Amino acid sequence: MSRRRGGSNGLDAWPGYVDALSTLLMVTIFVLLVFVLAEAFLSSALSGSDNTITNLRDQIAQLTESLSMETSKDATLAQELAALNAQLATAQASNASLSQQLGAATSTITSLQGQSQGLQAQLSDAQAQAASAAGRISALQAQMDAQAQADANAGPGLADQLAKQTKLNKAQADQIGLLNQQIAALRLQLAVLAQALDAAKQADIKDNVQIVDLGKQLNEALARKVEELQQYQSTFFKAMREALAGEKNLRVVGDRFVFESDVLFPVDQATLTPAGQAEIAQVASAIKDIATKIPPNVNWILSVDGYADAQPITGGPFHSNFDLSAARALTVLHLLEQDGVPENRISISALGSNNPLAAGATKADYAQNRRIEFRLTTP
Repeated sequence: MSRRRGGSNGLDAWPGYVDALSTLLMVTIFVLLVFVLAEAFLSSALSGSDNTITNLRDQIAQLTESLSMETSKDATLAQELAALNAQLATAQASNASLSQQLGAATSTITSLQGQSQGLQAQLSDAQAQAASAAGRISALQAQMDAQAQADANAGPGLADQLAKQTKLNKAQADQIGLLNQQIAALRLQLAVLAQALDAAKQADIKDNVQIVDLGKQLNEALARKVEELQQYQSTFFKAMREALAGEKNLRVVGDRFVFESDVLFPVDQATLTPAGQAEIAQVASAIKDIATKIPPNVNWILSVDGYADAQPITGGPFHSNFDLSAARALTVLHLLEQDGVPENRISISALGSNNPLAAGATKADYAQNRRIEFRLTTP
């Protein structure tokens, strides 16, 4: 053993180096494997991120396209609104012009009717004068004939009487000639009056036709205006329904939005509850949003109608259900004004216990009839 120790040449450390190298190699292989796996995981993660980014880009592109379409729609709607405003202004100007023309035509017809009556009276007078002159001519002609017959029967001894009779016959002939001239003048006047009367009748017929046409145009213009208001009423109704879709205390009855008063007011009181104030604030917000979409030249009014039940009031500050319904409607009006609704766009009506929704006399029926209604209408 001493020789072995003394004669060692350093090869005894080789297995240790081999072990160390093997261990290092294994560690290196392990690290490489870890890097390969990490790279695979990262590649997969990056691939998924790329897909996600691609999807997000597609979604952004779709949203951009949708935004572009909405912008285009807004521009189109703005153009249509401007066109409607121009059409409405034109229709209003046309209505004013037609109304003026109708008034002028009516005045003209009244004047022509007066002239026609005057001409008819003149024609009747002229006809009476012509008839009188013709009668006088006939009488004079009969007298002349009788005188001629008497002269033929008389003898030659009556020379003086014949001379006198000749002068008389000449005077009568002159009178007949004058009467004939008067008749001719009257006939000419009758012809002129008849012609004027025919012209007046023709003008009357023409003006009547023009009035019919003007009335038809005016009715068409009014129909267009009513149709346009109905269109905005439909828009108002739809927007209000969408804005108040979640309101369980709201009912839609025909073209009205109905809040039961118990939701807004305590019994026999006209002071809004906190919940009622929130309800009316939501209504005001919806109305302000809708008002921006209605052209300023369209005259509209939000009617706030107050109703009460049929139970008599026996105490308190209100003498009748009518007073109570009026006070409640006025309270709602003031709150709408405070919330920004223009005061020139609101009106109120107090109807007391009239027009009940429920005809019975139960508590549920009374609760239905105590209500506030909103309607879009014209002044």
